[in-house]
Amino acid sequence: MSQVAAARPSNATFKNKEKPQEVRRANIIAARAVADAIRTSLGPKGMDKMIKTSRGEVIISNDGHTILRQMAILHPVAKMLVEVSAAQDAEAGDGTTSVVILTGALLGAADRLLNKGIHPTIIAESFQRAAKRSVEILLEMCHKISLNDREDLIRATTTSLSSKIVSQYSSFLAPLTVDAVLKVANEDSTNVDLSDIRLIKKVGGTIEDTEMVDGVVLTQNAIKSAGGPSRKEKAKIGLIQFQISPPKPDTENNIVVNDYRQMDKILKEERAYLLNICKKIKKAKCNVLLIQKSILRDAVNELALHFLAKLGILVVKDIEREEVEFISKSLGCKPISDVELFTEDRLGSADLIEEIDSDGSKIVKITGIKNPEAKPTISVIVRGANNMILDETERSLHDALCVVRCLFKEKGLIGGGGAPEIEIARRLTREARELEGVESFVWTEFAEALEVIPTTLAENAGLNSIKVVTELRTKHENGEINDGISVRRSGTTNTYEEHILQPVLVSTSAITLASECVKSILRIDDITFSR
Repeated sequence: MSQVAAARPSNATFKNKEKPQEVRRANIIAARAVADAIRTSLGPKGMDKMIKTSRGEVIISNDGHTILRQMAILHPVAKMLVEVSAAQDAEAGDGTTSVVILTGALLGAADRLLNKGIHPTIIAESFQRAAKRSVEILLEMCHKISLNDREDLIRATTTSLSSKIVSQYSSFLAPLTVDAVLKVANEDSTNVDLSDIRLIKKVGGTIEDTEMVDGVVLTQNAIKSAGGPSRKEKAKIGLIQFQISPPKPDTENNIVVNDYRQMDKILKEERAYLLNICKKIKKAKCNVLLIQKSILRDAVNELALHFLAKLGILVVKDIEREEVEFISKSLGCKPISDVELFTEDRLGSADLIEEIDSDGSKIVKITGIKNPEAKPTISVIVRGANNMILDETERSLHDALCVVRCLFKEKGLIGGGGAPEIEIARRLTREARELEGVESFVWTEFAEALEVIPTTLAENAGLNSIKVVTELRTKHENGEINDGISVRRSGTTNTYEEHILQPVLVSTSAITLASECVKSILRIDDITFSR
């Protein structure tokens, strides 16, 4: 009888615990491999990565999110780390490398806990509680600042720039980014719209030639082929989306002309059509015309340029579609899609528009914008020796702008250099002793995992990581909570007094996002592929 029972198909699928464990282990290995790949690019002595894209472009970057976004990652769980760094980039803008390294370290801690036989859901939920407590500790530690204190904002921005290629120019770029944000933001606002700051890349010159323009800069040139002006004071600016060229049929049509009088008639009609449009533009008191790029036919032809030059109108053509929104909000002008709608109330006004020669290339500068409907916007002309440096400078400036935006969202600064992570680890380890059961184990592992940031900083700077981290633990036990790693000093120091600062939001969002990502990964016990 017992043999018969054994022969029946048993409920073995539910008893087979091996598969979920194997799947979890494979997921953790895949995700940690991604975290280890960018671990070397953390901190001021972090290395850069060179990425060759499928189109043959070469990107050199130190920014965690840029590196991960360009990597060809196939494993679905490893892709979650790319999304975590994207979320950090959207929320804080800086700390995209830290969040991935933290996630990798927490997964390593989770792996050790799983080997002890602790249930993954318990680990995930305890991690979230530990992360919540970490955020509370960070907010207790942080020093509140005022947005009027320009020096503090500049120090935080300098710290962000110190790990980039442009670190030697940080004393010049940091004040520039802070001033740019302060010009477009209100003091009462809790957020800054970074689309109001336009970064324009121009090859030529060095990074020191980067300049901020309180107005609008166009990379297109003023058209002078028909003798038109290249400078206008008291400009009335029209932004048009229609074409000043003879209309074309939608389909390919041929017109057969068998008489020169008909030919003359066609040319005369064309002339009259264009002259009519140009006169309507002049009647609206417009003296600067920005013409959107056209695909179907020429945006403006030679004859129309001749008429516009005779009327003394400055013309800039080939305005890209993406630029239209920025230009219209900066100048307070409305895009005009038809010549019949061309009225004076749709124009923007500025004191001066001129084409200037800037390091070998010409740009059009619009300054002194007076329109009450115009929003304050800033254009930053980024200079660099080649395209790779330009792209990396743009990414570095974006990170620096995000740091200032973080301080608008959460007005608090904490010391950098691994100081907050060591302090959280110390306090969580102490609090873990008072907890009961499994939670105590999990909190201790969580605290140890946080030490990956100071350890990595020390390793990347060529210091003895074990010696540095134990020294930091001792100092924090003695109440020196702002002590962290200073690469300049090649050892530990009070990072707050050394002005190694970061916004508290960068750390809080990194810890929260990392623990949420680990929770998602731990809850997966099987991967199936759909047809």
